[in-house]
Amino acid sequence: MNSPTRIPILGRFKGKVALVTGGTNGIGHAIALELLREGATVAVTGLPADADEGRRAFTAAGFAPLIIAGDLADAAFCRKLVGEVVSQLGRIDCLVNNAFSFIAKGLDATREDFERSFNVGPFAFAQLTQLVAEPMKKNGGGAIVNVSSISAWIAQPNRWTYNTAKGAVAQLTRCAALDLVPYKIRVNSVSPGWIWTREVDKAAGGDRAKYDPIWGQYHMLARMGHPVEIAGPVLFLLSDDASFITGTDLPVDGGYNGLGPEGLGQTAKIAGTQ
Repeated sequence: MNSPTRIPILGRFKGKVALVTGGTNGIGHAIALELLREGATVAVTGLPADADEGRRAFTAAGFAPLIIAGDLADAAFCRKLVGEVVSQLGRIDCLVNNAFSFIAKGLDATREDFERSFNVGPFAFAQLTQLVAEPMKKNGGGAIVNVSSISAWIAQPNRWTYNTAKGAVAQLTRCAALDLVPYKIRVNSVSPGWIWTREVDKAAGGDRAKYDPIWGQYHMLARMGHPVEIAGPVLFLLSDDASFITGTDLPVDGGYNGLGPEGLGQTAKIAGTQ
């Protein structure tokens, strides 16, 4: 399946400033691009090695967001990042904590593997949430979306590092949502299923036609998702349409977590998806 195209709700984020971490590729790039299409002023982060590639991709789409390169495992960079966004763009209304370190290890995991998983993941998510809270409060509130994963909710082999870090994101979302109510800041998360990101495409050797039905069989929809299919739900949670939603997780997983041990069974065969 080709990547679907979203129809932007024009002007929904006009006058808003959004910060998207890990926005130079993959899910973060798709989220940033859709925010730009809906009128937001956007700042994105990316590792220094990804900054030029991300800039070219945004330019090709007709946009020029503020790109700030750095490593979110560095607490000093996180502080610099928020200060620079507020200084250059004047405010922060929306934060998307997306950047994460995918380290999949179990019995062989080192303390350094866990530290990297948590430093780039929930530790950075928490620090950035703390840092944007005051600027958001000054402007009357805001919305934060944390990109979690189906891996936060299930056991998978050799995933002590990644799944534990994603599980921490789920609890951070709930606790932060409660404490930030007085600031008029909503905090939610999304849990994607298997998505065609750069890393997954690399694992497939670029052969999506071969691997989409193989990995897609773990999902009720019998296919993998695309980054833009995560962007839509994220924008919903950031928008005023979700004004009564906080402290919750939205699965965007193609039915992954609802699929039983029988798998797709006869339904998929009847539907011609298998």
